[in-house]
Amino acid sequence: MTKESPRTVVVTGASAGVGRAAARAFGARGDSVALLARGERGLDAAAEEVRAAGGQALPISVDVADHRQVEEAARRVEEELGPIDVWVNVAFSTVFAPVTEIEPEEYRRMTEVTYLGYVYGTKAALDRMLPRGEGAIVQVGSALAYRAIPLQSGYCAAKHAIKGFTESLRCELMHEKSGVRVTMVQLPAVNTPQFDWVLSRLPNRPQPVPPIYQPEVAARAIVFAADHPERKEFWVGAMTAATLLADRVAPALLDRYLARTGYSSQQTSEHRRAGRPANLWEPADDEGGEDYGAHGRFDSRSHSRSPQVWVSEHRGLVTAAGAAAGLAGLTWLARRTGTT
Repeated sequence: MTKESPRTVVVTGASAGVGRAAARAFGARGDSVALLARGERGLDAAAEEVRAAGGQALPISVDVADHRQVEEAARRVEEELGPIDVWVNVAFSTVFAPVTEIEPEEYRRMTEVTYLGYVYGTKAALDRMLPRGEGAIVQVGSALAYRAIPLQSGYCAAKHAIKGFTESLRCELMHEKSGVRVTMVQLPAVNTPQFDWVLSRLPNRPQPVPPIYQPEVAARAIVFAADHPERKEFWVGAMTAATLLADRVAPALLDRYLARTGYSSQQTSEHRRAGRPANLWEPADDEGGEDYGAHGRFDSRSHSRSPQVWVSEHRGLVTAAGAAAGLAGLTWLARRTGTT
C-alpha cells in the first residue's frame, strides 16, 4: 500500500492471541483500529492496549460466523473511523480431538467461524475497497493450510479452504486490474490462550507443536504484509518453511512421521483439567469470564524472534545476495580449473 499512516484497520479475533498482538502493533503505528471479537472483556482490555500504544480503538462485539453482524460492524467502522484501508482476518475456533470424537454440529461451527468468518470479512472489505480501487486484505493462515496434522481436522480443513478461497480471489483481482490486494501470512505454532480455552477431548492438556513463537512475531509479519500486500504470502518461522517444503518433497513420509509423533507433540504431560472453559459456542473472555491477553502459558518455551521472518521480509535482498554469492563461487571455480 502507498497510503501513509494513520490508517483505518480492522482486525477480527482481536480480543486475544495473534489478533490482539496485531491490533496493538497497528495501534503503535498510530492507526485507527477496529477490534472485532465476541468476548467483551477481552475486547475492552485489547482496546485499552491499542490506545496506550498510540492508536485509536473501536471495540465491536461480533460473531464472525454471522455475515449480518460482520457487515454491520464494517458499516460502523467506516462511519466512526473512516474508510477501511486494511482488513485482517484472524478469528478462529477449533476442537482438539480425533475425527471420530467430533460431532457434526461442532464441525459446522468450526467451519462457520474459521472459514466462513474469513469469507464474510473479506466480502465486507471488498464491498468498500473495490469502489475506491485500493485497500489490503490480510488472511492469517497457518502451515496447516498446506500440511494437515492429526487431532485438528476441522481447523486444518478450514485453513486449506481459506488458502483456496484467497487464491481464487487474488486471480480475480488481478484479472480486473484492481488496486485492492489480498495476501496470506502462514504462521507456525504460537503461544496464545487458545490452548487454555479450546474445546479439547485429549487426555492431557493441549500445547502448540514446538518450536513455539510469541504472538508479537506473528504481529510484526502481519503488519509487514499489510504494507506489502502485493506478495502472495509470507511464511513465519523456520518450521513453517521446513514443513511446507517437506510436504512438497515427501508428503507420504510426512504422513507416517505425523502418525507417530502428532499425538504426543500436541499434548503436555499434564492431565486435562475438569471444568476448563471451551470457547467454541460461547466466548471464554466475555463479561463473566476473564481477560486472557495475547500470550498463552508457554512464555518460557517461546521464541520472541524469527530470523526466517527477516528473510521473508527481505526476500529481494536475500535473492540478490545469493545470486552474487553463486556468481562469485562460479568465478572462483572457473579460475581454479583454468577456464577463465
